[in-house]
Amino acid sequence: MTFTDQGPTLILASSSPRRQELVRHLGLPVLVRPSDADEWTPAEWPPARIVEELAERKARTVWDSARGTLDMPAVVIGSDTIVAVDGDVLGKPKDEEDAARMLSRLAGRSHEVFTGVCCIGLQDGKTVTGHRRTVVRMRELTAEQILRYIASGEPLDKAGAYGIQGLGAVLVDSLEGCYFNVVGLPLSLLADQLESFGVLLP
Repeated sequence: MTFTDQGPTLILASSSPRRQELVRHLGLPVLVRPSDADEWTPAEWPPARIVEELAERKARTVWDSARGTLDMPAVVIGSDTIVAVDGDVLGKPKDEEDAARMLSRLAGRSHEVFTGVCCIGLQDGKTVTGHRRTVVRMRELTAEQILRYIASGEPLDKAGAYGIQGLGAVLVDSLEGCYFNVVGLPLSLLADQLESFGVLLP
């Protein structure tokens, strides 16, 4: 794959403002092409397999549509994040009641956050997929604190019903692993994957 001095364009298969902000830190041109990929997975799949499969599915959907309409050196990036506790996967809450249930379950204990990342070369279809895992410990929360946080509206579009980069930061006591993984895009993993395409970042 041959890139210009500016580097390849990164095509982000996500509508997430958080992922868009993070990928722009890399200093390369960015196009945003949200994916409408099916996100169903079998209940028995472990978290790592879920996020890698969904990340690749999202990237592949956008790659399929972009390769016929764009003629440029580019890499499509798909990503998916889930929260896991006691072997159960917590996605985005369905409503405020579901958010309260999730937060009550996470309060005062540790859980795992998994994010899958998939990169696909636009011109040659080369595919690299991986994931990161971070352990997050949430502080003890009263029912009133949980309701106040839900009233902010922040939990409703976040896996596990909280956003560590926003108001949800006050809920987190500690973490072990990559912070950006919890936000939704582990930049160190993405940098490693881009290097396999010949993209050398500082």
